[in-house]
Amino acid sequence: MSRQPFKVALVTGANRGMGREIARQLAGKGVRTVLTGRDPEATAGAATELRSAGLGVEPLVLDITRTDSIHAAAAEVESRFGHLDILVNNAAIRIEEYGRHPSEQPLQQWRETFETNLFGMVEVTQAFLPLIRKSPAGRIVNVSSLLASLTTHSDPSSYAYSPMFKSLPAYSASKSAVNSWTVHLAYELRETPIKVNAVHPGYTKTDMNEGAGDLEIPEGAATSVSMALLDDDGPSGSYVHRGETVPW
Repeated sequence: MSRQPFKVALVTGANRGMGREIARQLAGKGVRTVLTGRDPEATAGAATELRSAGLGVEPLVLDITRTDSIHAAAAEVESRFGHLDILVNNAAIRIEEYGRHPSEQPLQQWRETFETNLFGMVEVTQAFLPLIRKSPAGRIVNVSSLLASLTTHSDPSSYAYSPMFKSLPAYSASKSAVNSWTVHLAYELRETPIKVNAVHPGYTKTDMNEGAGDLEIPEGAATSVSMALLDDDGPSGSYVHRGETVPW
């Protein structure tokens, strides 16, 4: 079992887009980064691409909606490294159709959305928490969204106060639940060195947004990376974007 003195990070949903960029930036900071995804070929390909640039990235198959996959991944990380310093819960889906009223979105979409965006994230965190407890300064970063903010959703001057974003009730509610999980877990771990925070990446040009957004992917990944590398005097239980607190 390896006990080398480098930091180890694991990023979920990292075979493309925001997750891959978070993995790239962490590895660029010297963090040994486990890049995970549910598609073995895509995950291996993303890791190979980053390793060809000289980055310390390793692929690992992880489907956060499957208990057996989660436990297998946790066992593999324990076998390879013996601990985990950073967990970035990035994997998420947005399957609702723009343009439908909230009451028109099928209930099955709610179930599928919560299965990945909340339940999968919670189960991954629970599975890896024993390894994070072995770190001298564990960090858990939960990638949320501005659409998690009830304050923003209720503000007529915000971009969320529009038919486009009001047609994503399940996604928005799942991310609000992510924020709630964040503050509950931060409270549980308040007497430990582990810090748990939620981040709003910014409206980023990813496949989830069908290429729309204000930020390029490297800019969107930056907040997650900064919270993953948070100093000992940094916050826990916060909801931030680029160093600024986002209203709940």
